Amino acid sequence: MDPLYRIKNARLNGHLPDDVSAKILERFSIAVDGIDRIERASGLYFPTAYVEPSAVISPASQFGYGVLFARTIPLFDGGRFGVLVQISAPLLVYGLKGTIHAILAHEFLHYLELMRRIHRGEVLSDEITGNLFEGAYLDQTRILEPAAVFKDRTLINHIKKRFASSFQEPRLERKVVEKWINAGLPKTVIPLDNNRVNISADLLTKMRLPSDMVTALDIMYEKSKKIRTRYKLY
Repeated sequence: MDPLYRIKNARLNGHLPDDVSAKILERFSIAVDGIDRIERASGLYFPTAYVEPSAVISPASQFGYGVLFARTIPLFDGGRFGVLVQISAPLLVYGLKGTIHAILAHEFLHYLELMRRIHRGEVLSDEITGNLFEGAYLDQTRILEPAAVFKDRTLINHIKKRFASSFQEPRLERKVVEKWINAGLPKTVIPLDNNRVNISADLLTKMRLPSDMVTALDIMYEKSKKIRTRYKLY
């Protein structure tokens, strides 16, 4: 899969200006470096990622809308399960290197938690039919502690700085609104309660993770529990 296919296609179809497309292609190397960094720091592979040629926003009744810079998307197709990490184009255009790496690492934590739940056959209380959806595990208490996963202290600090409670970086958000959304560049509206995939209970029981990933997840989970107990987190 070409992670930049949708960007190239949007440029050919006239949905993205040439200068914006060129900027995305130029700065995609920052995301690649971030993925390589995450894999080295965790010892695990990053899931398939691609760049979405639009600003992804979610309606919020109190605040108008929120900008989603990246999403971890479970997929179910033809009896097979997979995960994609969607990176929004505005993140690459306007994000600082530390911010891009932190967001990718945060999505990686969501991915690991999803894999851990699948391995253990766990479903949330509101997933009676076996639904797995992103909004259900965005709560910080549901993902592993960064220090339990990564050996890169600078990367851990980037994550903690930007995700102390929920992601907040006013400079980046302001640029996306003013220079992308208000400029009429592509946007995609995603209601969070519809951002889901249906996976049958039968398929969940048949999924098997590589043994080395299972071992790594078990170790990370135990480390995460110790960190939270030591610092009385959550």
